[in-house]
Amino acid sequence: MTTIIQVAAEAGVSTATVSRVLSQPDRVSAPTRERVLEVVEALGYRPNVAARSLRTLRAAKILLTVPDIANPFFASVIHGAEEAARDAGYAVVVGDTRHDPEVEDQYADMLLRREVDGLIFLGHRMPESLAPLAGGGSTVAPIVNGCEFSADLQVPSVHIDNAAASSDAVEHLIGLGHRRIGIITGPPVSPISRDRLAGAMAMAVRHGLAEMLEVRVGDYSAQSAFEQARDLIDRGVTAIFCFSDEMAVGAMSALGAAGIACPDQVSVIGFDDLPLARFFHPPLTTVAQPKGLIGRRAVELLVDILRGVQHPVRQVTLAHELIVRGSTAPVRPAFP
Repeated sequence: MTTIIQVAAEAGVSTATVSRVLSQPDRVSAPTRERVLEVVEALGYRPNVAARSLRTLRAAKILLTVPDIANPFFASVIHGAEEAARDAGYAVVVGDTRHDPEVEDQYADMLLRREVDGLIFLGHRMPESLAPLAGGGSTVAPIVNGCEFSADLQVPSVHIDNAAASSDAVEHLIGLGHRRIGIITGPPVSPISRDRLAGAMAMAVRHGLAEMLEVRVGDYSAQSAFEQARDLIDRGVTAIFCFSDEMAVGAMSALGAAGIACPDQVSVIGFDDLPLARFFHPPLTTVAQPKGLIGRRAVELLVDILRGVQHPVRQVTLAHELIVRGSTAPVRPAFP
């Protein structure tokens, strides 16, 4: 294994200069920097990150926790986060909390023990042990939330405007002539579920249709939507808006099992725009979130904190987009 001493000898510089080239390149002149980097490449030198972290108290790792790693939505967020972390010189450690507060606290201990430099959590609940670090102190804790924004968390966050996105989805259905609309939400404890329901209700109120909405509670799973959609079918809805694409698949399956054509008889809208959404039958109309960008911006926020940026952006609201595909169509007129 090549050592920093060998690199320094080959490049004709001190080991301190080699270290600066690799950690603070702006402090080294361009000719020297280029010469050292050429030697590093030629000799295949790789810094000993473990030893460096012991000296600097920097683990060079970011912990990213997700509430359900089996959910394909989070895969795209993680992908964006890993790209940004690599660009900044960090590795990403992914933890699956399974919606379990005890598991969340176990991962939080990694930050408290300095095994990681910062935490990005994609759920709606911050680990209880980290609550004292949040708030309006002069020093911003290296903790960032992604996806499920809540002002009560008092940490920087990256998200979309879920109320506005949901409002757009309901407006699309109303524009197609739908009046009896079923909505399958996520768990009420989820801030994004509450925001999406608020947006849907606001649009319905705007058009005088609030009493026509049929609201059912799901858990973001296809199974929950399958069960709730069967009840909505019995209620005579002509459209179903699901708060996740996975639930939209469950709703479409329930329609098929009941012999009801989508979208000819009942339209369906999802949320998230998962990679497979356009391959569903019919292709799914959905609200697209910039999943990879959420992960990237969350890492950028965290890195700003770790680098001591005085006033990091506290909240980042990214744009959403309604993607209209084949699962929604104008309401079919009722014939006697």
